[in-house]
Amino acid sequence: MKINAPRLSDHFKQMSEIGKIGETGTCRPAHSKEEKQAFELAASWMQNAGMKTHIDNFGNLIGRLEGSKPELPVLMMGSHLDSQPYGGRFDGVAGVLCAIEAVTILTESGVKPERSIEVISFADEEGWRFKKGLFGSRGILGKLEQGELQRTDHDGITREQALIDFGCDITKFAESEYKPGSIHCFLELHIEQGPILDWSNKPIGVVFGISGPLWLTVKLKGMAGHTGSVPMHLRQDALLGAAKIIVGLNEIVTQIPGAPTVGTVATIDVFPASRNIIAEGVTFTLDLRDIDLDRRNAYEKQVRDLIATTAEKHKLTYEISEDTNSEPRYCANWIKDIIKEETITQGLDAPELMSGPFHDALALSYACDYGMIFIRCKDGISHNPLEYSSDEDLALGTEILYGTILKVLAKHQL
Repeated sequence: MKINAPRLSDHFKQMSEIGKIGETGTCRPAHSKEEKQAFELAASWMQNAGMKTHIDNFGNLIGRLEGSKPELPVLMMGSHLDSQPYGGRFDGVAGVLCAIEAVTILTESGVKPERSIEVISFADEEGWRFKKGLFGSRGILGKLEQGELQRTDHDGITREQALIDFGCDITKFAESEYKPGSIHCFLELHIEQGPILDWSNKPIGVVFGISGPLWLTVKLKGMAGHTGSVPMHLRQDALLGAAKIIVGLNEIVTQIPGAPTVGTVATIDVFPASRNIIAEGVTFTLDLRDIDLDRRNAYEKQVRDLIATTAEKHKLTYEISEDTNSEPRYCANWIKDIIKEETITQGLDAPELMSGPFHDALALSYACDYGMIFIRCKDGISHNPLEYSSDEDLALGTEILYGTILKVLAKHQL
């Protein structure tokens, strides 16, 4: 194995100390002092690998290994170092640290690529702080939407202010955008965040596509009243309506046994949130994903119909806003074939897997070909401090990433 496994393991241990919660948890919000600390540490490793580093105006950390023909479209790799508020040590981190290690081995081996290589830790992949993810990866492609900088976190801080505090110049976004055709392809290594590899006792998976996420925010409004005096048949209970929609969502997405469709309501705000006042207002987020866009579209219609009929039945008004909407995106066959070849070289029988979670690769897929490597994670647990991938699996995945890089460089030099 060419990868320096002890060094890689040590990098994970050092990174896990930044934003640490409990014994194994992580909280590194996007555009925060914790993420800046993580960037400074990762940048030091990038520089040791021969890369020049900077933080762009979207808040992305970029390390660049200059090629002998810098005019060629760049080979880009990476993921993110921001985490969920109650996250683990490997989600996103693996894609950044394993890419840094792979480039370090390139440099130590004396490989001088014609094509420049960039490793990026993208800003706010997770999306929980401002309720919209893939910020940095969409930003470099000029795909930000109107009003994104005015989104606020739970403390009322706008993304605009958070970026300014982070040291970014929001008036110079254009300087940080990549021109069409300037990215040759994108590679992302990531923990699976699901149980298939662990259940099948396989350390590595080859991703064939990412399911399309639809994020909605639903607001229901009824009428507040005393819980002890308003008769049941006269109530306009927004929380009751929300409860029926949540249960109905589960029934909609499970109507075809075995289908990979998933639907989730994970946040809910109630007004006025007093135990003896009927809920007047409820706001909740709705997450619907599927690799089959036609099925997801059909289920979205059923969900919207459910919201409308529930609101009518309980005398509620409602609003639905769309926060994220992406179609499923499939990996490039030529990259997938190279990754598969590398797994065979390592003596592995690596299954092809769909990614239910979205990744920065989803945004990059609109600008270039992409490929992904999945690493086994224990019990499929992610977005949780119990998230775990072994040093051995991470090193093996990095070895496959390294081999993939060499073949991509060799196959597609101009």
